Order: sequence, then structure tokens, then C-alpha cells
Amino acid sequence: MRIALCQMTASTDPKQNLAEVQDHVRRAAREGARLAVLPEAAMVRFGASLGAVAEPLDGPWAEGVRAVARETGVTVVAGMFTPADGGRVANTLLATGPGVEESYDKIHLYDAFGFRESDTIAAGSRVVTIDVDGVRVGLATCYDLRFPELFRAHADAGATVSVLPASWAAGPGKRAQWDLLVRARALDATVWVAAVDQPAPDPEADPEAPTKTPSGVGHSALIGPDGTVRAQLGAAPDLLVGEVDAEEALRVRRAVAVLDNRRL
Repeated sequence: MRIALCQMTASTDPKQNLAEVQDHVRRAAREGARLAVLPEAAMVRFGASLGAVAEPLDGPWAEGVRAVARETGVTVVAGMFTPADGGRVANTLLATGPGVEESYDKIHLYDAFGFRESDTIAAGSRVVTIDVDGVRVGLATCYDLRFPELFRAHADAGATVSVLPASWAAGPGKRAQWDLLVRARALDATVWVAAVDQPAPDPEADPEAPTKTPSGVGHSALIGPDGTVRAQLGAAPDLLVGEVDAEEALRVRRAVAVLDNRRL
């Protein structure tokens, strides 16, 4: 299956961001992708008033994503914000395309490095997978990357691929942690990992310098189920299309049976 990692920088304008999402999906379709993955917060970047722009899954922003999925025949996974109880919002992934209509609310909230996502966002609780052209794909978001049990839950549900839209926070050592963790999660669960991060709004920004909100560091990557980096982007907006082979994940699991050998 051909998968597109669409590394885009979101603005504070959902309409502008929707147009960019649609452009990325059309480009992915022209390159033969069957699944296009956009970053976390593709609807609107962190630092904007999330409650003011959050929309339900049948709202105009999600409908715009569905429209380009129908137009191209590509399944799309994109980060948005939906209303939640108590005046907060959910950090939601919309997954839509041929035979696919799902959503995932981020389970692990980014209460770390001085940022408190839980002040404005309600946590999800449901492990979600989708099927694209016979390949089962697990959904995860950004800070979820630090929790291997979610990726193993994807594998237990039959997934051979996990996608991870992100808006990874900059700061000392954070880029190195991104590179390490995307590979580690592939090894933990013997899955392909397609990690799609927002690039920083300033392409010259120092990824070691903390920012007030998690705006991304780029370097989206496609990782094989053996933990090897198959392809990776740089710090600027870009598109990466690569092949994932579900059978390779199964071969790795036969060779390194970490899922079967678990004791805890």
C-alpha cells in the first residue's frame, strides 16, 4: 500500500488549512497513494482558541476533508478539534475514505515540559483501527508516542501499520527523542510507523529552543517494522510517499516474536 506523509504547517485559519489539506491529498493521489496522513492540529494550530473553532464530525471542516477523499478515492487521516463535555474540546483524528468513516480522540494528553493539554482538551479512551485496501491501520496522536502499550494494542487488534499525526514540541533533546521514539514504537509492536509532524512555522527555527505551544519540528518519517528508517523528511513543508508491506510486518513478527513472548 502506498502511503503519503503530508508534512504541513497549520495556521490559525481553519479554512486556509482545509484548502492546504485538500491540496496535499490531491498531490498524494497523483503519486498513487491510497492513504494520506496529515498532522495533528491540521485544522488549526495550537495557540489558537481551540474552543472557538472546534466543530463536530459532521461540521463543514470535516465535510471538506470528506469531499476531497471522495474526489480522489484516497483515505485521509487528519487532525482536528471537536467539542467535548465541560467546555473542553477533543483532540480528534478524522479518518475518512472509501469504506472508512472513523475518528480517534487522543488518549494521552500532553501534560509535560510545562504545557498542560488537559486544561483545554478532554482525553479519549478508545483504541481505534481502520482498514485500508485490506491493511489494518492503528491511529495514534503525538504524545501517544511515549506509550508503547497503545501501539501494541494496535497490533493486538490486527494492525500492521500505525499512523501518528503530531505537532511535536521543540526543546532541548526533543528532535532526538522524536527520532528515537518513532523507531522504538515500531520495534515494540512490530508495526510500520508513519509519523507525520508539523514543521515549525519558521523553517529556520532552532528545534532545541522551547516554544510556548507545540508547533512541530518536522522530520516526518516512515519506519519499517524492524525499526529501520525507510524514508524521512526535513524541517520544511513537504510530501513523502512510500510503500508499506503488511507481509513484512508478519515476517518480522515470526523472527522477533515480542508480541507472543510478552509476560506482562
